[in-house]
Amino acid sequence: MRAKQTQASSVRTFELVPVVFHKSANGVKVDPSAGDCVEEGAKVEQPFWLAQELCLRQAVSIIVPACFNQKTRREIQTDAANVDLRSRCPYLYKFGCKIAPMIGDRTIGKMLLSTFRMRYKDFTKAHTMAYAVASKFLMVLTKEDTNLYEAAQHSMATFKKWRIGGLRFQSASVLGGRGNQLSRCFS
Repeated sequence: MRAKQTQASSVRTFELVPVVFHKSANGVKVDPSAGDCVEEGAKVEQPFWLAQELCLRQAVSIIVPACFNQKTRREIQTDAANVDLRSRCPYLYKFGCKIAPMIGDRTIGKMLLSTFRMRYKDFTKAHTMAYAVASKFLMVLTKEDTNLYEAAQHSMATFKKWRIGGLRFQSASVLGGRGNQLSRCFS
């Protein structure tokens, strides 16, 4: 679990975002073919962690990344389930929550919520699809969507097992993975 959280946070912070420099900067190597100077007004892509720090120091403005631009939003509104968000940003929801305050776009939160709601409806249908259709569906999910889908599958399998007479009491893995006294007494 800890490894997934670390991986998720590092992916979000290393996501490249477009920025515009407000001031020229010496000693900044943006492109190996360019020199060590960035001119005022230069548009470059920076890792989010660096863009965030430079934005806090008012040295740059972050431009809305492509995964949140109007073209992507129109595609999502048309058919959220079939938009390949994984290729645009594997951790779209978490990245959106981090970048929205930095660019001052209050509509990103609404877009993320409506996208999640539309895609969630398809999660509930996906487990009944034929394998070929379901595998196509899984290819466009973000990492967060995939984790939610897998948790739902596990929950449904556990419920079915319980329903046909499996263990009546099980320890919850979220409570540390070790069975508590009550579950050991009744299993």
